[in-house]
Amino acid sequence: MRQTPELPKKLTDLTPVVIVGTSLWTVALVVLFFTTDGLWVQTALAGFVLGFLGLAIIGWQRAAARRGSRAAQRL
Repeated sequence: MRQTPELPKKLTDLTPVVIVGTSLWTVALVVLFFTTDGLWVQTALAGFVLGFLGLAIIGWQRAAARRGSRAAQRL
């Protein structure tokens, strides 16, 4: 049986996606903060916070992979 080839790194690296998403939520937060109040500002703030949480998780996974942890996802 043939082994499946590995995907290129640019297709498996989530860091650029999370950075772009977090940046968009940051822009939305700033714009909405000065134009409206209430639920939309809270939604943009949640997106901003979750973006940074995503970056922390990506960093945590990479550190575990560098350590050689068996449970780490190989990047």
